[in-house]
Amino acid sequence: MATDQLSEVFDLVEVRGLMSGGFAMRGPWVTRGLFSEPFKFIAVVSGQARLSSDGIEPIELEPGDVALLNSRSWLELEGGTGDGPRREIEPEPGFPSPDLIGADSETDDIVIGGRIELNPAGQALLSQALPPVGHVRGSASSAANLRGSLYRLYDEVTSNRLGSAFAIRQHSQLVLLEVLRAYIEQGDLRPGGLRVLTDVRLRPALSLMHDEPGKSWGLEELARAAAMSRTSFAERFRTVAGVPPLTYLNRWRMLLAQRALKDDDVRVGSLASDLGYASESAFSTAFKREVGESPLRYRHRVRNEVPEDSPIESAL
Repeated sequence: MATDQLSEVFDLVEVRGLMSGGFAMRGPWVTRGLFSEPFKFIAVVSGQARLSSDGIEPIELEPGDVALLNSRSWLELEGGTGDGPRREIEPEPGFPSPDLIGADSETDDIVIGGRIELNPAGQALLSQALPPVGHVRGSASSAANLRGSLYRLYDEVTSNRLGSAFAIRQHSQLVLLEVLRAYIEQGDLRPGGLRVLTDVRLRPALSLMHDEPGKSWGLEELARAAAMSRTSFAERFRTVAGVPPLTYLNRWRMLLAQRALKDDDVRVGSLASDLGYASESAFSTAFKREVGESPLRYRHRVRNEVPEDSPIESAL
């Protein structure tokens, strides 16, 4: 059930993992970059790299490691062995990259990178849950699926087979999912909406809210489902989720509302009733407080936005 809830949340926040570039290098090297995207990831396919970014201690990356950068403004990667000055490189944008085709994983440092795209609710969810840089070690026993997904992605990146662009997008999604799974299993998530999905004791109450979001749930019912006293349940939920249970329920309703307004033609009044609000005006007030605009204005804006669907950007 927890896994189903995680999938549902990821669908609602429109998580997408997109590749951006990569390189293969032999000998001492360094690469630097500035970026404005909220979330970037760096994966070391082979070799080693030392990652530095604003506000963190440098991190040593080994083969199969992935680093997930949360709201950082710059990064520096350096690696390689041998004599002579470090060669400064600019990752080749686009796939298949000439720098990657023909690379030798036995001798070269091979690094690929990408970005994570989410809607504003998803950005808040991940930024709250993750540290400035989340480091998932490919050598960990829990990261076997991540290593497999990473190597399959690299194979598609370098193969130039028919349908490779589609395959790269799909494998990028799977790499991102495995990174987050591995990070969740490490138990290092901060309090928030992502961490509460993994809490076994709160799971029965969470399932009720997710399965019937329109019901007028009270603390007594939710606490009883979790086999806890009302006080203990409320305290544990706030500690794990960062907000009280009914605040979480309201935010969940707003995520469902945003999806319905974007994808369906449901009337606002019907949507309000389905989500447990006594009136359309009460729902509209709650929606504007949470999202920052009225339901109708939100529907008009998201349906008229031009989607950005390119899997490639110009830097690692």
